[in-house]
Amino acid sequence: MPETTATLTHPGAGPGASGARRYHLAQEPHVANGTALGFWLYLMSDILIFAALFATYGVLGRAYAGGPTGAELFDLKLVALNTAFLLLSSFTFGLAMLHKQARQVGGTLAWLGVTGLLGLAFLAVELYEFAHLIAQGATPQRSAFLSAFFALVGTHGLHVAFGLVWLVTLMLQVHRHGLIPANVRRVDCLSMFWHFLDLVWVGVFTFVYLMGVL
Repeated sequence: MPETTATLTHPGAGPGASGARRYHLAQEPHVANGTALGFWLYLMSDILIFAALFATYGVLGRAYAGGPTGAELFDLKLVALNTAFLLLSSFTFGLAMLHKQARQVGGTLAWLGVTGLLGLAFLAVELYEFAHLIAQGATPQRSAFLSAFFALVGTHGLHVAFGLVWLVTLMLQVHRHGLIPANVRRVDCLSMFWHFLDLVWVGVFTFVYLMGVL
């Protein structure tokens, strides 16, 4: 990013005058609410991505091509456990936000850590489910239904994995620098992202798994 400079010139001095002085700002100016606005724009783009994936699954979700159906493949008990992990992680993130507002670094880090563990548990169960399906021959190439399923659920899983990387990085920043204004903005943005993923998963659980079994 180019440096922000200010130039002070003595009256009557020309463009090349030696009296011109350049001053460098100590830091780049940050527009008020600029981060929040930019992040909302990003979330809206993500909403469009998931809307397209849901629409694709809605069209192809019954195109089994003679292969297994959702009722034959999905284990609702396992998926319910995974849903509990992710919804509980949203609750623990809320507790982290309460400690953040109270300026308690230790409590914020502790609940962010619990949130990360629940997110890891969610990913582990999802990877187990994928491995189990593939072992049964239910691969994305088997039918349009499975292609749409893996695309939608896999994209959500990638978002959770990205959120965990972001979470660990943010915890290191908070541990090192505390709850400075920059870190507070980052925690707020990650909170919006995490709750957004929870809402998307509720849609996946209802639209893909429940309707697939019923």
